[in-house]
Amino acid sequence: MRYLLLLFVTFSFPLTASPKLVIGIAGGTGSGKSTLADKLIKTFEDRAILIHQDDYYKDLSYLTEEERAKQNFDHPDSVDFELLHHHLIQLKNNQSVQIPIYNFCHHSREADTHSAHSAEIIIVEGMLLFTMPEIRDLFDLKIFVETDDDIRLLRRIERDMRERARDFHNIRDQYLTTVKPMHDAFVEPSKRYADIILPTLIRNDNGVALIISGIKEDMNCLVMR
Repeated sequence: MRYLLLLFVTFSFPLTASPKLVIGIAGGTGSGKSTLADKLIKTFEDRAILIHQDDYYKDLSYLTEEERAKQNFDHPDSVDFELLHHHLIQLKNNQSVQIPIYNFCHHSREADTHSAHSAEIIIVEGMLLFTMPEIRDLFDLKIFVETDDDIRLLRRIERDMRERARDFHNIRDQYLTTVKPMHDAFVEPSKRYADIILPTLIRNDNGVALIISGIKEDMNCLVMR
């Protein structure tokens, strides 16, 4: 497996003229995207910022709560990619942005936003990122985190019950109705656009170390340019 991973981890992606390094992390629900993103943020600290695709779900406050709950949140149309694209362009141009705060219990945006200031490394995580060409083309490095379906499902159940106040039956029905079909239709096919496919069961320290090493090398190249 170690040698297989080395085939995936090839840092030959072209750097843009931008002084920023923009990294996209995609993968199915519960695959470990946030875990990898958090490790990169901890490694590079004040040199990096993290943007979550989930903050950009479209506001559904014009619908009743019952209607909101029936929406397909796993289809690309559920995400405000136009706003995300606009914000990433601003961050690449060293500008600050106001990111929406999404309420997952009520499926609507809060009135407040939170500020994000640009940094040398802009990390974006979200399962549908590579499905959209206009978003995909902004990334200097695209990482797809791949994890077995049963592990991803267990992680989603635990997260949604703990963080989003949902019961098991709601999670099960949503998974069977939208999550799994949308994963097969959009998320899984999008991994062909990845520069790196990171296979992970629970931890893949060797793979993460190689990714960090490659990012450091490319950041040094940016400084020297």
